[in-house]
Amino acid sequence: MKKIKVNIAATGLNNTDNPGPGVPVIRAIRESELFDPRIIGLAYESLEPAIYMHNIVDKAYQIPYPTEGADALMERIRQISLKDPIDVLIPNFDSELYAFMKSEKVLKEIGIKTFLPSLQHLEERHKANLNDFGKKYDVLVPKSKPILNQNDIEKIRDDFEYPVMVKGKFYDAYLAYNPEQVRMYFNKISAKWGLPIIIQEFIRGTEVNVVALGDGVGNTIGAVPMRKQYITDKGKAWAGITLDDKKMLNLTHKIIHSMKWRGGMELELIRSQKNELHVIEINPRIPAWVYLAVGAGQNLPEALVKLALGMEVKPFETYEIGKMFIRYSYDLITDLYEFEKLSTRGEL
Repeated sequence: MKKIKVNIAATGLNNTDNPGPGVPVIRAIRESELFDPRIIGLAYESLEPAIYMHNIVDKAYQIPYPTEGADALMERIRQISLKDPIDVLIPNFDSELYAFMKSEKVLKEIGIKTFLPSLQHLEERHKANLNDFGKKYDVLVPKSKPILNQNDIEKIRDDFEYPVMVKGKFYDAYLAYNPEQVRMYFNKISAKWGLPIIIQEFIRGTEVNVVALGDGVGNTIGAVPMRKQYITDKGKAWAGITLDDKKMLNLTHKIIHSMKWRGGMELELIRSQKNELHVIEINPRIPAWVYLAVGAGQNLPEALVKLALGMEVKPFETYEIGKMFIRYSYDLITDLYEFEKLSTRGEL
């Protein structure tokens, strides 16, 4: 069967100790039996490793941070698409999703397709809105409260028992045992990601995760549950194993069906000592460990591309249990002129 040629742009090209999902998403698409992809990497920084991984990215372009405004970002995407036509764009960072979702019509006019959640769903699953989310969709969630200044830290004892989780609105989470630690993490996270900072009830138990894909009308195209086997000091999974867990899958199906979720998602869950599953976060995109799902038999990035192109996609029915992933570091060798070319011309 002749493969379909498709031009796919992807962000999240960093692959450090806090990896973006870009590289595993691209690897999955390159393994597709249906598509013959040309991969256009969209990078925010000139040292994102995948820029120089020529077996991963065919052409790389530097783009402005979403903080510079959606208009500036879309203008750059427009410029790139005139040189390098893009069929499907896959954003892989939480912090950029709002800009791309807001500009979905603009992208469509350019001829670029996406498959993203709605702005409403992006907001209601936000960590700051987790209490309301739990009530609306009838799922267990830890008590959460956003704070905007350090004066609120002394009031935490009124609503929470220590220790508590201190979380950024996009990334980063720390366990704090007293107000001094909360203050330290408040400063650290707000300097990096801004306000609000979310204080969340700490639930003792085992952290488990699910990567999933919803079709936007209530169907779960695929879902693979995982338990982290090794966790870095940043809380990222460096090894994990697929689980045979119907309870996790049923919860995932329930959330996707109730929300009519569109696109990729990651459920971060805590299985409490009472064997109850608490939703601690819903990340509105494909996670960096998605290649485990591919290895277990569910190529979710390929399915996402199909959905973006309006193709029929049948839900995955099975996956292999007991499949493991283990990350490793790798010294990538490149030349200075490549770095200079990207830094001066904005493309490589």
